[in-house]
Amino acid sequence: MTRKLSQSDRRILRVLQGNGRISNVDLAAEVGISPSPCLRRVRQLEADGIVTGYSATIDPKAVGLGVEAFIQVGIERHTDAEARSFRDAVMELPEVVACYVMAGEMDFLLRVMVADLDAYGRFALDKLMKLDGVKDVRSSFVLEVVKRSPNVPIAEA
Repeated sequence: MTRKLSQSDRRILRVLQGNGRISNVDLAAEVGISPSPCLRRVRQLEADGIVTGYSATIDPKAVGLGVEAFIQVGIERHTDAEARSFRDAVMELPEVVACYVMAGEMDFLLRVMVADLDAYGRFALDKLMKLDGVKDVRSSFVLEVVKRSPNVPIAEA
């Protein structure tokens, strides 16, 4: 069950999404509350699992990841065991930066980042297609990123 967020909570979340390294004093000033209640609210948001962590945003190309692909994966049998096996296997593949269970034509959607097309070929042939239960794989390659945001849209209450 999700708890009802106050206006202050929402302001805190919006600011933290833009700058997770902001000091508590600066955060409190920006959201218009004093530092002690601000820190209590942040800690409660963390304890409630609303704020799940803090991270840096990395430019993939700057670290040698020039190819990004979305891969639709169909599995052979739709049993809990097979789906769990696929999920567990995907968790061990560092090239997979996101995995979604889908409704519709395919069972899973993967977001994959690799250095180049040769690396993608090795990943697809040597790793992904060799996973137990994989029946069908369809790839789409990113030509240009128009918008990429790690932020969740936090509406005003």
